[in-house]
Order: sequence, then C-alpha cells, then structure tokens
Amino acid sequence: MRKHFLWLVCALMFLSVTIISWRSVSASKTSLNANGNASVSAQALFNNLVSGVYSAAQLAQSGLDSAVFRKAVTGYYNLKMANKLPQNSDVITVVDFNKPSVEKRMWIIDIKNKSLLLNTWVAHGKGSGDNIANHFSNIPESHQSSLGFYVTDDIYFGKHGRSLRLDGVDMGFNNNARSRDIVIHAADYVCQNMINQLGRIGRSFGCPAVSPEVVNQVINTIKGKNMVFINANQSNYSSKYLDDKLASDFAFHSNDASADSLKTSL
Repeated sequence: MRKHFLWLVCALMFLSVTIISWRSVSASKTSLNANGNASVSAQALFNNLVSGVYSAAQLAQSGLDSAVFRKAVTGYYNLKMANKLPQNSDVITVVDFNKPSVEKRMWIIDIKNKSLLLNTWVAHGKGSGDNIANHFSNIPESHQSSLGFYVTDDIYFGKHGRSLRLDGVDMGFNNNARSRDIVIHAADYVCQNMINQLGRIGRSFGCPAVSPEVVNQVINTIKGKNMVFINANQSNYSSKYLDDKLASDFAFHSNDASADSLKTSL
C-alpha cells in the first residue's frame, strides 16, 4: 500500500512538472509570435502610411519620386522619435535636387490630411551646378547646397526680406546651416522668365530660395519646427534618420495623429 502511495505521489509530481514546462514553452512561443506579428504590423502600417499619403496627395502626378518621398517620411518619424520635431508637426517639405531647376522640385505636404499644399520651383547653390545640382557641401563660402534633414525655426527680416531660418541636423552634411546663413528666402531669379532667358532658374549662395510670389505661403506653412528634406543621389550621403525600422516602430507604437487612422485597417 505504501509503495502504491509513493508511486502515485511521484507520478503526480512528474505530471505537474510536465504541465508547467509545457505552459512555459507555450507562453514563450506565444510571446515570440506576438512580437513577430507586432513587427510585421509595424512595417505594414508604415508601408500603408507612405503609399496612402503618396496616392491621396497625388504626388506621382506632381512629379515626386516615391522612393524620395519614403525617405522623407522615414526621416520625419525618426526626427519625432528624437524629439527634434513636436508631435503636432504634420507638414513636411521635400526638395529633390535630382531634378533640374526648370522643374518644380519643392513639395510641401500635409501628412495628417494627406494633401499636397504646394509644388514650386526652388534654387540650388551656384557652386552646386548649372541647371542640375551635382556638387554639395557643408563648408562655409562654398556657395553649394547641403543635403539632408533640416528643422525650420524662426522668421527674420534680412537682405532678402522676410526669411526663414533652418537648422541642419545631419552632422557633417548640413550642420553648418546656421553659420552659413542657409535660409529660405525670396529671389527674383526663381521664375518662368528666368527659365525662358537662361534655360534654368537663377542660383543662390546655397539657400533653397523660392519665388517672391510664394515665399510668404512657404514660410507661413512650414515655420516653427517642421521638417525640410533636401535630397540628391549622392553615394557619400548618409543619415541616422533614414532608419526604416525605427521609423516603422515609432509610427506603430506612438499616438501620432498621422498614423492613427491607418492602424485600424491592419
């Protein structure tokens, strides 16, 4: 009888250990699956967000390359994650210097409302090239444009009239923007008449200058901590703000208004 009792106790103990081990393994698998699904969902959200805004704002029709737009949105969310942009910042500006100056290569986009606010001409630096910019620098007095991500700041009145200061956030590529006085300002040489005369618009000393006809609209729309991204296909350019996974995860887990409307569709 005693032997039977001891055998029963041992059997129960073995069964308990087996059940506990099985539950631990199951919990681990569930956790792994959940994490995997979250990662997939984050990437799916980001893909949907980028393509959704790109389509709704008809950016293809306006000439903005989808890959350039994706880079801009990636930087936008990474800058938010780094607290370089306020959470209520919903407007981004994209400048694509892969395009010639005769094309309207500046886009101001409302990410939250999925709309194109403005598509217009923008000048590059005289040291960067003639109709197409192909040389870029962060060096003072180079008169070249600088690539990368910027954050807009305050308005001031200078030799070009009402102007908007820019802070470059890509170390080694545009962080000298302040000391170089790289700002958004009006320039008479940014116009159709100049294109008719020269076959290109005029060039600046490195500033992304715009037409006097739109300068107030540009400044009023993007002033006060909004993102500007100046792009060109340059192999030596790199940025920590182009981390696609970090941007996807931030958009998925944050309370950002521009991403919230898409989460329910996943």
